Amino acid sequence: MVDSRTSTLRDEAIIKSITEGLDLNNPNDIRKVYQILQTGSYNFESSLGRDFDDEIYEKFQKVLSGEIKEVSLEKGKKAKVQKKAKVKDKDKNKKDIDSLSDTSKVNISYKNSKDYEKNLDLLVELELKKREKRRKLLLLVASMVALVSLGYFGVYYFMSSRTTTDYEALAELKNQRTLINAKPQETFSVNLVDQTLPPILPEYQLLYEKNKRMIGWLNIGGTKIDYPVMQTVDNEYYLTHNFNQEKDNNGSLFLDYNCKVYPRSTNMIIYGHHMKSGNMFGNLQKYAKESYGKEHQFITFDTLYEHATYQVMYVFYSKVYDTDELVFKYYQFINANSAKEFDYYMSEMESLSLYDTGVKAKFGDKLLTLSTCDHSQTDGRFAVVAKRIS
Repeated sequence: MVDSRTSTLRDEAIIKSITEGLDLNNPNDIRKVYQILQTGSYNFESSLGRDFDDEIYEKFQKVLSGEIKEVSLEKGKKAKVQKKAKVKDKDKNKKDIDSLSDTSKVNISYKNSKDYEKNLDLLVELELKKREKRRKLLLLVASMVALVSLGYFGVYYFMSSRTTTDYEALAELKNQRTLINAKPQETFSVNLVDQTLPPILPEYQLLYEKNKRMIGWLNIGGTKIDYPVMQTVDNEYYLTHNFNQEKDNNGSLFLDYNCKVYPRSTNMIIYGHHMKSGNMFGNLQKYAKESYGKEHQFITFDTLYEHATYQVMYVFYSKVYDTDELVFKYYQFINANSAKEFDYYMSEMESLSLYDTGVKAKFGDKLLTLSTCDHSQTDGRFAVVAKRIS
């Protein structure tokens, strides 16, 4: 049996051969097509062919009843012009038929029905082969795209999983004690060179020995945020490196190089990537919902030298502005040298805050700012500001 697709292609070719150069609104041409169909030389196998047969029969009946009349001389001339135009297109149609195969050329003769049937079968076969090649090519391209996409996501989630595992191991190491007695020493961290420092807290001694760029540890209960915080003279470095100083798109949490942990700056700004996996500050924007902010209002940020707890005060969206723009830039707020200056910063952040937490700060209070990217705008940022309470 011939499948429906093959039948349709065959009938389409037959209709084209019968009607080529004819005007089916012209009674004479309708008669010609009707007479051709009445010879029984062509047998339609699809709904397309049967509909065409019915259409010609109906048009012929309208010719007999006079509903379709002979065209005027002027219309006849116009029809001849159209017929000549169609003849000119014959070479183009032949090229379309020839393009069905790179190796075979199909020459269809409509004078001999047997030859026509043989060539028509070949035409249909070549068209089916062409479509099959096209289908396979599309399938191949789609498969390659899928493989590339799977490879990308595979690497992404591998890195994400590795990051989670690595930091879980660091969290376990945080609670271990070293045999080396903690003692005053100089740290690698920026802004602390040539200063005699307090003893490093015992729980961070081993981690500090592994990487002296560690400055503290950030934890928010009930979230994935439980990471060491790094600091270098280059704010770009830990955007692409992990705790072990390996290349890692997850990066690390890091303290702005302008901030000091001892003696402490007014405001400590910690940056982290907004990762889709939820790593680093990937879930920080959940603070945009007031209910989430209330459930996670307490933040722990220990430096190497002291424990500290903070309470969320302001939550807002902002962006990185051009240096010459005269607007409040929260990421430049490190120290306040007077009550007036401090109150200005508080007023600006309060005006930006998405909701009122009821928490206020006064000059002399110590603050913590967590900052990550906001992809809803160009150079967008999302920030959570908290006040130290213990």
